[in-house]
Amino acid sequence: MTTKPEVTDPNWWRQAAVYQIYPRSFADDNGDGVGDLNGIMSRVEYLARLGIDAVWLSPFYPSALVDGGYDVDDYRDVDPSIGTLEQFDALVAALHERAIKVIVDIVPNHSSNRHAWFRDALAARPGSAARDRYIFRDGTGPNGDEPPADWQSFFGGPAWTRVPDGQWYLHLFTREQPDWNWDNPEVRDDFLRTVRFWGDRGVDGFRVDVAHLLTKDLPAELPSWADLMAGLAPDHTTWPRGQHPIWDRDDVDEIYREWRTVFDTYSPPLTAVAEAWVAPDRRVRYASSTGLGQAFNFDLLEAAWDPSRFRRIIRDNLTLAHDSGASSTWVFSNHDVVRHATRFALPAGTTAAAWMLAGSDPSVENRGLGLRRARAATLLALALPGSMYLYQGEELGLPEVSDIPDTDKQDPAFFRDPGATAGRDGCRVPLPWTATGPSFGFGPGAPHLPQPEWFRAYAVEVEAADTDSTLSFYRRALDLRRELQTDEALEWLEYVDPVLAFRRPGDWVSITNFGSSSVPLPTGRVLVSSSRSGTQSLPPDTLLADTTVWLQIDAIDAGA
Repeated sequence: MTTKPEVTDPNWWRQAAVYQIYPRSFADDNGDGVGDLNGIMSRVEYLARLGIDAVWLSPFYPSALVDGGYDVDDYRDVDPSIGTLEQFDALVAALHERAIKVIVDIVPNHSSNRHAWFRDALAARPGSAARDRYIFRDGTGPNGDEPPADWQSFFGGPAWTRVPDGQWYLHLFTREQPDWNWDNPEVRDDFLRTVRFWGDRGVDGFRVDVAHLLTKDLPAELPSWADLMAGLAPDHTTWPRGQHPIWDRDDVDEIYREWRTVFDTYSPPLTAVAEAWVAPDRRVRYASSTGLGQAFNFDLLEAAWDPSRFRRIIRDNLTLAHDSGASSTWVFSNHDVVRHATRFALPAGTTAAAWMLAGSDPSVENRGLGLRRARAATLLALALPGSMYLYQGEELGLPEVSDIPDTDKQDPAFFRDPGATAGRDGCRVPLPWTATGPSFGFGPGAPHLPQPEWFRAYAVEVEAADTDSTLSFYRRALDLRRELQTDEALEWLEYVDPVLAFRRPGDWVSITNFGSSSVPLPTGRVLVSSSRSGTQSLPPDTLLADTTVWLQIDAIDAGA
């Protein structure tokens, strides 16, 4: 058993505030335009002051960056452009000294096509042991020059690519990301080695990329892509055999039970959270105590600004978390989606994806409204039982950068499915730290993605000096959350729309006004408000539109 020097509560993750760092866009120390580990090290005090419990590092492994680092060449090393293993160790130690846990991304569905095992597979013969680590098939048609099936990559284009000897390999994402064959014991054992490698280096847990895709049942005659997509009904029951061939299969549980056995050899046990885009009742499988322990709940991330919708999502997910023995997770932004300050800035019925694809008309985006709602939504979620996952830059109130020129974009989803998506680069633009400089303090040189001029108003140095800024608001809210979160109980207060309210242990309540006009606010001491202090109207018993407050209160009458 490996014991960490900082033995802590094994349940620390249940109500943790976790901050996602996209390393290439966080802070650049050496001036090459790409964020790096030393850049993160230079901002450790900033992370500590923010008041988070853990950081989640998106992939920092050696990679050709075909898919932002999710095309991994070597799971047990650091990309030279980002740093070294020694620098990683130093960063972990520095974060641990400040009581900040470290979660790293692991990408088990696919490797990159530069991974040593895939190079071995290409050099080996069809039917060889080296090829069995991946999913190779003979083609169809008279000469085998047609793919094994008409499957499509999730990034657009065919999901099968032919190699020089005529066989084809499966890649559900880009052709540079061949899918592993999880029926192969060598693959399973190697990922266990990877888990131990990072566990021994002091990491506290893992975020598991597309955790629902690993296992696959591929018969000799493959189904059509239309059939596969038709089988993805929310209840996962329409596939004739009861289990979908490639999506959310029960046999993935066996893999995660093996991982859990390794996790539990550490003290405290390693944690994990699954990225599993599946129906809520299926999601709890990944969050079991014999599996990963927690799964991302993206329901609020996809929800419109509506109190009934928020309440239903919260109630359903708290019930699911209770039934699974896990805690829920709450997320509004990450590296794959349009930032929620922009999503909430768009008119009702307008999706962020469609708005961006149509050219992101600035006259449609109400940034003031979007920021008010984003702050209110965040404060509401921070009051809930469970873990809160924050994405770098949301604490600054950053909107999406929606006008990146096509020539500067990097996301394969944009290039491989023309006209279908504007891509994900807009939420990955390097952070502004100062109001001046060639990259607003991100680094000494130009950033790898262009920053707009309006970034200077959102710079950390600007917001840190303003007690009314979004950064100052996040710091207050996170500090209070750590003080107030004593257990996971919640009592709903029967307000009617547009108000959503609940009480937490310690007689404090969270009240959110989803409406467009002010509503009465019960008497009590305001602990924190999502509104800017200059806009919280008088008298003090009024709650502004699109605002959340936490109140310390001894008694409260239901109704509004």
